[in-house]
Amino acid sequence: MPSMRRRDALLSSPRKSTMSETAEAVVVQRARQAAAAAELVVVKAGTNSLTDDSSHLDPARVDKLVDDVQDLREAGKAVIVVSSGAVGAGIGRMQLPADDLQTQQALSTIGQSRLMRAYTESFDRYETTVAQILISEEDLRVPPRFANLRQTIEQLVAWGVVPIINENDALATAELRIGDNDMIAAGVTVGVEADLLVTLTDVDGVYTAHPREEPSAERVPSVTDQYSEVEQLVAASSEEEFGGMLTKIRGARDVAEAGVPAIITACAAPDVLARVAGAEPVGTIFVPTTPPV
Repeated sequence: MPSMRRRDALLSSPRKSTMSETAEAVVVQRARQAAAAAELVVVKAGTNSLTDDSSHLDPARVDKLVDDVQDLREAGKAVIVVSSGAVGAGIGRMQLPADDLQTQQALSTIGQSRLMRAYTESFDRYETTVAQILISEEDLRVPPRFANLRQTIEQLVAWGVVPIINENDALATAELRIGDNDMIAAGVTVGVEADLLVTLTDVDGVYTAHPREEPSAERVPSVTDQYSEVEQLVAASSEEEFGGMLTKIRGARDVAEAGVPAIITACAAPDVLARVAGAEPVGTIFVPTTPPV
């Protein structure tokens, strides 16, 4: 369990030595206003945002996510969705354990088609077209490949289409890891020069301890430059299920260090993306540490 001293430091004023609490509050509020003013938003949805406890795609959860995305679109924003859930949906369909890479990859091919059908049907309620983009790490790392990816995304956004990006699990050459799509979402946000990353998960932000295991756990409302302390705190309180929060924090850090605000918040929160667009104090915001690139 993390020490009380470390927890208190995160909840008080992590930059007290360099700025007053009042000045820091101004910086955080400006970050929330920048998030609200974002014109291009990347929304990352995790498997738990889309599936039930049996790994079946949950139409109500998919519709909730799509409704939230539509709130942003109706506010005049363009949205890119980075979605997990293919392997989980495959598990739910086949009722098979995903114990090895080969099985995971095969299940992902089954789940991906079901996932896109669910997105297509849900966005059809708003007469909105979606596009599937499956990518690998190389697509983000190799400049010519990323240039093609960016051009495709930009054209889709210009057409008013919602790109839905997922890792190409079927062609992955390494073990599929929790959090891969968190880093893809961060890479896409920086690469296409989006104005905001919102990572939706099953808890409403970063906590001082595992919120389901420790009743005294408190949400960290903002992260400025205390990334290492936050990562250590989460690592100390993480079990495997909660461990995915580490990659969410690292992805948010990458984005904030590129000059873009990032927010981690709960997928189940009512009107969550509309509240982000209203500059409300939702989840945990990662304040940009540099001007936008």
